[in-house]
Amino acid sequence: MRLFEFEAKQLFKKQGIPVTEGTLCETPAEVRNAVMNLDGRGMLKAQILSGGRGKAGGIKMAESPEEANDLAEIMFDSEVKGYPVEKILVDPVLNIRREYYLGVTIDRAKYKIVLIGSPTGGVDIEEFARKNPKKVFREAFEITDDIYSFEAYGFGLQLNFRKEKLKQVSSIIQGLFKTFKAYDCKLAEINPLVETEEGDMIAADARISVDDDALFRHPELAEMGIEKRHEEGEMTPREKEAREQGIPYLDLDGNIGMFPGGAGFGIVGNDFINYYGGKPANFMDSGGGPSPERLAKMLVLLDENPNVKAIFGARFGGISRCDDFAKGVIMFLKDHGLSKPMVMRMTGNNWEEGVRLFDEARKESPELFERIEIHGIETPIEDIAKRAVELAKEAK
Repeated sequence: MRLFEFEAKQLFKKQGIPVTEGTLCETPAEVRNAVMNLDGRGMLKAQILSGGRGKAGGIKMAESPEEANDLAEIMFDSEVKGYPVEKILVDPVLNIRREYYLGVTIDRAKYKIVLIGSPTGGVDIEEFARKNPKKVFREAFEITDDIYSFEAYGFGLQLNFRKEKLKQVSSIIQGLFKTFKAYDCKLAEINPLVETEEGDMIAADARISVDDDALFRHPELAEMGIEKRHEEGEMTPREKEAREQGIPYLDLDGNIGMFPGGAGFGIVGNDFINYYGGKPANFMDSGGGPSPERLAKMLVLLDENPNVKAIFGARFGGISRCDDFAKGVIMFLKDHGLSKPMVMRMTGNNWEEGVRLFDEARKESPELFERIEIHGIETPIEDIAKRAVELAKEAK
């Protein structure tokens, strides 16, 4: 679960890491006043749960309160990397001498905590690390380890810090490591760690991802207003709608809507679609024994998704019944209508009854079934996946 920058900085500050003292704003007027209080200049930073804000237009420098107001109006009325801007953090403008990178994460292969640092930080750190791997330093620790002063000093030396700066940086390294462990983080990152012309070391940005399975151990986060949210990024409107309806749903970047029967079958279906050259537009789980009403709502999410060009439906009836699956699809067709081509297959528990319900509904209202192809056990699931990919390509 990723935190907003202003939330991450609150946690950093608790561990003694120097951070920029910003003001969180929700209106252009508040942004204007915040910049006025900073002697007329300020950095406007959109608070979204995604990296790369600077290149996407999510970070702007205002040279006056009036300019800050104008920039804020534009930012609040726009999206950054697909996410609406609801809050802006106004930070002071720093006189930057140099930028560094510091991070702590988990090496999942070796089951160790890894401290990562580089004498070069900023927006292109990933590209820099790829081209200059020898200038990215790593130190591994056991999961149960703490970091000692001499270890932090040694790591600071690798980043070319000396004398009084080394003491400042070692304290920040220890604070970052303590933050990571104190809140069961998956990632704690400072990028950039700024050395100012005045000689200060400051965390100009902050990123924290907390293991949401460990949130029950940290009621203090809830007291700070940090609530459970989407795993890595802010929820899309469809994901929010699905959550309100109790439907496990995740938007992906493809164009084939996935209407599965259970999470396991959904994963298999996504693999089939990828194998045959398609790209799923979502992951979805109907849950055990879903009601027809729930199934109908699932289809509405897919049919109203502008990215979806075709829908792939598959039900293997076990706990869930194929006749309920058929009732849900028929309910959707009658109440909403299908605007995208759809191919589906069902087999297993009560599949014959499901077929009978479809045949009966088609005789009553044949126009509702013009864009849907329905198959039973006689058709391999691979053929259904191939057909879904074909339909999506034809719809382009």
